[in-house]
Amino acid sequence: MTKTAFLRPRSAPPEPMESLTGLLREWLPLQRWFAGKDRPVTDLGVLSMTELFPGCLHVLVHAAHGGVPAPGGTTPAGDCYQLLLGVREHPSPRLGKAIIGRVTDGRLAGTTVHDALHDPRAAQLLLERLRRPGAAGPLRFECDPSQQVPAGLVPRLMTAEQSNSSLVYGDEYILKVFRRIQPGVNPDLEVPGALARQGCHRVPAPVAWLHTTYPFTATLGVLQPYLRDASDGWTLALDALAAGDDFTAQAHALGRATADVHLALSSAFPVGAPGENRRTAAAMTERLTDAAHAVPALQPFVPGLRAAFAALATCDAGPPAQRIHGDLHLGQVLRAGREWFVIDFEGEPSRPLSERRSAHSPVRDIAGMLRSFDYAARQRRPWRPEWARRCREAYCAGYAARAGWDPRKKHGLLRAYETDRAVYEVLYEARHRPDWLPVPMAAIERLAVRGD
Repeated sequence: MTKTAFLRPRSAPPEPMESLTGLLREWLPLQRWFAGKDRPVTDLGVLSMTELFPGCLHVLVHAAHGGVPAPGGTTPAGDCYQLLLGVREHPSPRLGKAIIGRVTDGRLAGTTVHDALHDPRAAQLLLERLRRPGAAGPLRFECDPSQQVPAGLVPRLMTAEQSNSSLVYGDEYILKVFRRIQPGVNPDLEVPGALARQGCHRVPAPVAWLHTTYPFTATLGVLQPYLRDASDGWTLALDALAAGDDFTAQAHALGRATADVHLALSSAFPVGAPGENRRTAAAMTERLTDAAHAVPALQPFVPGLRAAFAALATCDAGPPAQRIHGDLHLGQVLRAGREWFVIDFEGEPSRPLSERRSAHSPVRDIAGMLRSFDYAARQRRPWRPEWARRCREAYCAGYAARAGWDPRKKHGLLRAYETDRAVYEVLYEARHRPDWLPVPMAAIERLAVRGD
């Protein structure tokens, strides 16, 4: 009998496991997908624990970061994370950095815990659970009955920096395991499923998925077809820059693909009224104020950036609000053959799930892609702003040819959304990649002074 054989799926919080949580308190902040790197973990609690199969525990933990001011006191601040923990008495040395540590007391005393997604055997068993609908305690495994996933596909864990973890199986399927968990249906399951029912070929459809009913209902993972011969837009753009090649034809086609997805989204989900620009401008201004407080380098540009948001409050409403991608950039698109595909509809993980599932102006997605062209053009010196300008023009022209309206003619909207995106980038880079901070700061200076 394994050390974990007595751990049964449970739908109530497990008894305290101080030794395990002590290990996780040190390990969690070191992970790429941990959102609270700039805030100390003041408390760590196990919300649920389920034996997924012998030697592998599915765990939801809550990492607290102290309190935030609220009327009448403070409100606890923190996040819920999903972990798949391998538990072995004698772990394989091949697990290397995936090993979290040795448990010294409690029910797991004498075992070594590791991140099970790095273990090929555990990854294969996880796919087997997804291939067959069923339940394990509060966990539910579901699949599209029209899709048959073969058994025995060899797994590999993707190593690219992500806010989640992804496993590729036999170069046929990719499983995204969400790390930061919020209550509700994740858009990366909801949106591709809805677009598949619309017949939109630009987005790979879900094949199987995992969710939980405790301590709240939430999506935990999604399995989709893997486009094995595809290259992501970021890599293609950098290759073109390195070779001195033009990228406008690809950018034009990408604009058309973006419009295709927006049109399908407007059919799959309710469309709202044209954007409430005054409310949107107020929210953007508030985010700017918070960012300038956190990143002093922003402060000299605040008056000019506020002017961009003030102009938004008085310009025409623009296209109706609708479901959008929410975090569109060159890393979220794939080119296979001559076709562009759009992936990763989770939206910005730092934003509340309710916000990511709500309707927004499609200009927000367009602005995100325009900023991505700028990022690519500034990867090496000399910077190539003219390359980015040509790509931006081609992308907007391609979008206009398919959507029936031209983003370039919505100058006030586009400037405001691009400014808001650049402010977000400044805050992100300051926290996570300080060496990249000059890239969004160059855009901040441009948008604050000229707005073009």
